[in-house]
Amino acid sequence: MPEGTKRRVRLLLGILGLVMASAIVFGAIAGIAYFPNQPLPAAAFGALAAVFAAVATAPVIVGAEIFLPRTRLGLALERAPLLVILVVKSIAYSGVIVLVVGSRLGRWASAYVIFGPEAAQVALQPGGLPVAVSLSVVFLLIFVAISLVQLASLVGGSTLRDIALGRYHRSRIEERFFLFIDIVGSTPLAERLGPASVHDFLNRVFQIASDPIDDHGGDVYQYVGDEVVITWTLAEGRSDARPIACYFAVKRVLDLAAKDFEQEFGAVPQLRAALHAGPVITGEVGGSRRAIVFHGDVMNTTSRIENATRDLGRPFLVSEDALSRLDGTEAYTMVDLGEQQLRGREARVRVFAPEIRVDA
Repeated sequence: MPEGTKRRVRLLLGILGLVMASAIVFGAIAGIAYFPNQPLPAAAFGALAAVFAAVATAPVIVGAEIFLPRTRLGLALERAPLLVILVVKSIAYSGVIVLVVGSRLGRWASAYVIFGPEAAQVALQPGGLPVAVSLSVVFLLIFVAISLVQLASLVGGSTLRDIALGRYHRSRIEERFFLFIDIVGSTPLAERLGPASVHDFLNRVFQIASDPIDDHGGDVYQYVGDEVVITWTLAEGRSDARPIACYFAVKRVLDLAAKDFEQEFGAVPQLRAALHAGPVITGEVGGSRRAIVFHGDVMNTTSRIENATRDLGRPFLVSEDALSRLDGTEAYTMVDLGEQQLRGREARVRVFAPEIRVDA
């Protein structure tokens, strides 16, 4: 299973676990509020009803939020205005919830599963089953789940997790890989087509590149103009030379989409990239807007190596520091370009130009 799919499955399971735990708590509270004279049975009923409702609806809805954006339908929907997206999703998801929980079949099924066949018959009578309990709770939980998915898509799943757990509340030193991928030719394209078209061009490139980045376990640190910065911890990136494989995977999917780019924009995206590794200070910063940031010479050196691709006529350069930290580089031929004097740096840096081996 591709790493990106594994990460999305883990995100789905994590959110579903949170939804189930919340269903027990909020369902019990709602049950007691509905039947205050019988708090214990009411709490048990409310919790079970809410869990059933969540189990019956959350996997479909949360799964759609996580996996649908990767499909043609999802990509088409994401191009619509945010208000349209919210309206379409609200109608669709509300329909699922009401159909499963609030319908006659939903009431019978929930009562049958929770209390048995006799209660299921009672549930079909008017007022026999307080559907409002499960409906109100599941609406709340699904809203929370969707909000978490949207937050993860805005700031990145790993960043959201690290901020929530306070992993970098105190800064720490850690070794990381940084891959800078620059989209060549966006400036002439902007002069020819205008800034709006070049924005659409870059957005399409970054959307297409997101899957191979996820598949190779990379975290998008930031987009800077026509450049994307991707990072891995040493443990995450070491095996199978993931950062190198990521670059070639991004190049491959963009090459496959070249015809579409040519037809729509009259230009095909070309890449320049650099990979470097070393120690950085990783920490959480900000007040009203929190973020995980990296400080250290590694970032500056990676940028300088990326600039050297122009002088050396190579689209992708890897530093010796990065190469020495990778496993599984046998799948590539490393063309040794020797020690290079990078702009703005006194110390020379030895760089390599990786190529996919034909016999790999």
